[in-house]
Amino acid sequence: MGTEPVVRNAQRDEVMAICRFGEEHVRAHYTPLIGAEAADKQVRMWWHETNIGGAVARGSVVVADDGGRLVGVGQRGRDGDDHVIYKLYVHPAHRGGGLGPRLLDALIGQLPVDADRLYIEHFVANERAGAFYEREGFTVERIEPSSTGDPGLGVVWRARNLH
Repeated sequence: MGTEPVVRNAQRDEVMAICRFGEEHVRAHYTPLIGAEAADKQVRMWWHETNIGGAVARGSVVVADDGGRLVGVGQRGRDGDDHVIYKLYVHPAHRGGGLGPRLLDALIGQLPVDADRLYIEHFVANERAGAFYEREGFTVERIEPSSTGDPGLGVVWRARNLH
């Protein structure tokens, strides 16, 4: 293995590599959980140059860099006044080694000092993410049912107090 991946803020010239990471890993992760059509929609909606480029320009994306290869991506944003983590993905070969918490910590480190709560959202069907966030101190606030009627596509909102 060698050295640990470096977690750092994403750079402008990495936007396309981040989009490719989403293409390669997000679809594969979600297809067994929510189906190919919904997984494709996630990639089309959230892992394109406009979305990723804007988030990188705002300084709200972190990456895990393993010798020039992206092995993790995290992205934060706002929902009204709330700070929300919208993306937190680790390459399958790097899961379970502490990279997820490091990406999470890097995103938390970008927040304003007066931020007192952090939210995350994930699909009901993504039980692995739910267990991860539970371990990281996030508790369920609400579950929004999917307009499709598919219970697995419901969105779980979790929150964690920061102070």
